[in-house]
Amino acid sequence: MAEGSSFYVTTPIFYVNDVPHIGHAYTEVAADVLARWHRQAGERTWSLTGTDEHGQKILRTATANGVTPKQWADKLVAESWIPLLDTVDIANDDFIRTTDERHERNVQKFLQKLYDDGHIYTGEYEGYYCVGCEEYKQESDLVPGTGEYEGQLVCAIHSKPVELLHEKNYFFRTSAFAERLLALYEERPDFVQPESARNEVLGWVRSGLSDLSISRSTFDWGVKVPWDESHVVYVWFDALLNYITAAGYGDDDEAFASRWPAQHIVGKDILRFHAVIWPAMLMAAGLEVPRGVFGHGWLLVGGEKMSKSKLTGIRPEQITDTFGSDAFRYYFMRAIAFGGDGSFSWEDLSARYQAELANGFGNLASRVIAMITRYCDGVVPTATAPTEADAAIAEIEAKATNASWSAIERIAIHESIAASWELVDALNGYITSEEPWVLAKDPEQRARLETVLATAYHGLGTLAVLLSPVLPKAATKLWSALGAPGTVQEQRIDRANEWTVGTQVSPLEALFPRIETAE
Repeated sequence: MAEGSSFYVTTPIFYVNDVPHIGHAYTEVAADVLARWHRQAGERTWSLTGTDEHGQKILRTATANGVTPKQWADKLVAESWIPLLDTVDIANDDFIRTTDERHERNVQKFLQKLYDDGHIYTGEYEGYYCVGCEEYKQESDLVPGTGEYEGQLVCAIHSKPVELLHEKNYFFRTSAFAERLLALYEERPDFVQPESARNEVLGWVRSGLSDLSISRSTFDWGVKVPWDESHVVYVWFDALLNYITAAGYGDDDEAFASRWPAQHIVGKDILRFHAVIWPAMLMAAGLEVPRGVFGHGWLLVGGEKMSKSKLTGIRPEQITDTFGSDAFRYYFMRAIAFGGDGSFSWEDLSARYQAELANGFGNLASRVIAMITRYCDGVVPTATAPTEADAAIAEIEAKATNASWSAIERIAIHESIAASWELVDALNGYITSEEPWVLAKDPEQRARLETVLATAYHGLGTLAVLLSPVLPKAATKLWSALGAPGTVQEQRIDRANEWTVGTQVSPLEALFPRIETAE
């Protein structure tokens, strides 16, 4: 990591046709953890999230609820999507709405440039369209319907019938960029991650690209095509541009240059738009392609992808109201290998909360602070004559610091937490073997007692820094109890084991209180 470098990370912008579920929160937390890490490593960091508010799906949902699309969007954003950020403790720098004037104006500017440069033409399209995905579908994307939809073709994702559309639209010459895209994937093997996602993208492009229909004329809820206001911009073409309109494109060249390109964190079901169509759009406009696209897996509940339509949707507050936002963040970043699919269960969440957070990390912190308070009157002890056991803890602190940062650079969030948890386990084992409560009974072992407590104290501080992007509330409480200078978020995370110790500890409330669960 170069001192003073920049890091711009984005989530997808989410449809406001319904309230958020834990799948949306999962993506938000992942991007937030990455942003917090890079920010604490001294990089100029900017994180973006937001909402996608145009398109036929929003229009139909609003109409069904007896309001205008804008009224529907305003209500959902204010009552559900903005509150989601507080629910799971997101520290974003900006929130973009596709109905923002700054966005709509610069979408038109971008589109006009592509039109003027010959990348857009008029054509006719007939094909299957899924309103739920807001996407034209190939027959290979469809499956035979069952139950009430038997005899019809349905979207493989939404399990609802697709519509056959025939429209005269404007098209973007996506196919013209196939060779440049393949060269991009070859020159930058990590542009699309994980490897499974990269292979899928390569397969799509190698099999041939079709030009993309980028306008609709059968409804008017969207950004007007600047040279033909009888058309609105296709919702995906409009939505993808949020990543640059929010960063300053068209309005603030200096801000845009300082932020772009971005690292995109998306669900694998929208990988094609982000890893194929989006870089082709940027190439056509003469702009730099993204830093990278990471397509994470799905959250599964009862073996099915998280979905409101399939009644598997779980609201984030159903978890945070009981376990807290830190536990939510920890569980989904630790229990699921980032990049793969992962199954959620209440039993696993409860078990990990108790074993890893309450008993593992929380109890460790409480014991160390309590022993320093009891045996040293709260004064932070000093280590003298360290033994091999003490030196081993220091080595694990350094190893955890380096391994955690290395994992974050690879966007392996679960590996980063696992590296930090090696220090949690090592400290628990160290205290068990060194038995400071026994040392305290022997005045001649006073120096050894203080060395053990000083070693454990230092390890706790390193953990507070390393875990602060994942457990911001717990890390803040622990840092305060350690009596360390400044705030934990001000500490350099890439040098976590070099933190400056305090002089006096203070009482620490339980970081992860016991939760009573019904049998």
